[in-house]
Amino acid sequence: MNFSLSAEEKKLLLSAARESVAARLEGRRPGHCEIPPGESSLTYPCGAFVTIHKQAQLRGCIGRMSAAGPLLDTVKAMALEAAFGDPRFPPLNSAEFPLCHFEISALSPMEKCFNPLEVKVGVHGLYLSRHGRSGVLLPQVPVEQGWDLDEYLDYICVKAGLPPHSYDAPDASLYTFTAIVFGEEK
Repeated sequence: MNFSLSAEEKKLLLSAARESVAARLEGRRPGHCEIPPGESSLTYPCGAFVTIHKQAQLRGCIGRMSAAGPLLDTVKAMALEAAFGDPRFPPLNSAEFPLCHFEISALSPMEKCFNPLEVKVGVHGLYLSRHGRSGVLLPQVPVEQGWDLDEYLDYICVKAGLPPHSYDAPDASLYTFTAIVFGEEK
């Protein structure tokens, strides 16, 4: 599947994410989002992460690697989880909300990675699982952190709670995916 999002679809997803959180904070039902007529990527069952920054600091990030329902529904649900369910932060409050900036990462399906040296930093996100532990890093993370490939591969191990180089173990499962990453204008 050649997955892409138009500028209009990106704008609608960002609006839906913000509206979902605003409605919860205001104790009301979210407004309805109209999917553009014709075929739309918003109806595809895709994984997504929603990241919330408050004044350039991480305030919440939650996502799903895959989804059974439409991308639009996944983004709405993940926006609520990022705002109110990220265990690293207290629930978002009304005073903070105007200071928040939303970013969405719409994910392609995952593909098994048989050769870690083929991972492209800044293009591929990583998902690693081994011994009941797992971790995920979005494609933009190694670029933001200034990591090279070796650092990126080791950090996915750390993120999964595993020792460095665990991605190479015979019983490890390493997957790659791509993401369309976009956010609200600052």
